[in-house]
Amino acid sequence: MKELKNLLGFREEIKVLDATLRDGGLVNDFYFSDEFVKDLYRANIKAGVDYMEIGYKADKEMFDVNKFGKWKFCDDDDVWAVFGDKDPELKLGVMADVGRCNYKEDIHNRSESPIDFVRVATYVNTIPTALHMIEDAKNKGYEVTCNIMAISNAQESDMKIALDMLGQSPVDVIYIVDSFGSLYPEQIARIANLYLETAEKYGKEIGMHAHNNQQLAFANTIEACGDGVNWLDATYSEMGRGAGNCAMELLLGFLRNPKYNVYPVLQFIEKHMMKLKKEGITWGYDLQYLMTGQLNQHPRTAIAFTKDGREDYCEFYKEVVAQD
Repeated sequence: MKELKNLLGFREEIKVLDATLRDGGLVNDFYFSDEFVKDLYRANIKAGVDYMEIGYKADKEMFDVNKFGKWKFCDDDDVWAVFGDKDPELKLGVMADVGRCNYKEDIHNRSESPIDFVRVATYVNTIPTALHMIEDAKNKGYEVTCNIMAISNAQESDMKIALDMLGQSPVDVIYIVDSFGSLYPEQIARIANLYLETAEKYGKEIGMHAHNNQQLAFANTIEACGDGVNWLDATYSEMGRGAGNCAMELLLGFLRNPKYNVYPVLQFIEKHMMKLKKEGITWGYDLQYLMTGQLNQHPRTAIAFTKDGREDYCEFYKEVVAQD
């Protein structure tokens, strides 16, 4: 049983990371207005959020710059232009996907960049490249976190090896990532215990990044928090790929740390998130995402179902079951 203080008290070690621009950018191809981004930045500062992930460092040889907004690439000049004089209390970061970024060229030395942290995203089978990326970012002066994606499809023996390899690297934080939104709190508890063993052995922190396919993103996040995970991801109005993520307004309302304030989040949601939905930007829990989550499948088929405006849920269910 969890210690009550982990849920009813507050831990100074807790760090909240806003991933609205990065994960939410997957919904609208990263076309956020400068006003949206600036207001989000100010809301995070007022809310006491610790880290803000502003997008990807995507390889321009692989991704057409004319088909995506600037937060797909996060050029330093664009970041400086929008964020101006940065508040040292809120750190900015980017995600670097293994195989989808030119990290050696596009991630500059920390002393020359507006970025404070780099999040490396990897699968279990690409850990060797991820380790090189972690070393590169660390040598350039960044805080470095690592997402091991699709862990619900990984063998526990492989996960233990991957965690041990990451533990021996200079990475600062290793994230539990429920990529398909298929995991339940009981499973998160077991996985958190596995990750925390690595953390204790190697002096690392553990984070939680949840998806909401089964409406469990918040539940899984506070489960991990109660188990001792300190880094918690969330997005405003749960905006994120497919079914979205843990909602920032839920998370800050749950945490007892007096440094966090949910009211600026509500202000931002009222001004901007409701507008996005009225404009037709679609994300969040729906039956198609429930199905892929329950079947432990990548939500790409559910995303296509949504984009096509389909409503034949039973037919879709037969399609995804046939793929399982």
